[in-house]
Amino acid sequence: MQIGSDKVAEMARLARLELESDEIKALTVELSGILEYVAKLQQLDTTGVEPVSHALAVVNAFREDEVAPSLSREEALANAPAATGEAFVVPKVF
Repeated sequence: MQIGSDKVAEMARLARLELESDEIKALTVELSGILEYVAKLQQLDTTGVEPVSHALAVVNAFREDEVAPSLSREEALANAPAATGEAFVVPKVF
């Protein structure tokens, strides 16, 4: 399945992406390749194949929450570039 550059440009417009013509051309090639691969996958006979959410068997990796020894506040702040004595000092994000 091929996709045209006009369709890619329309999708970009709907997504409010400003793409240059060379980007549209490159995306047209990439998306056409993806669609061709999906079309090839659709030709596979999956009769009798159970749908799965993961390719591998996933086992719950949760563990019990246990209190364990840790650093004291003073030890944690010992190598901090800046601290108030009670907390790390970091630059404002905004």
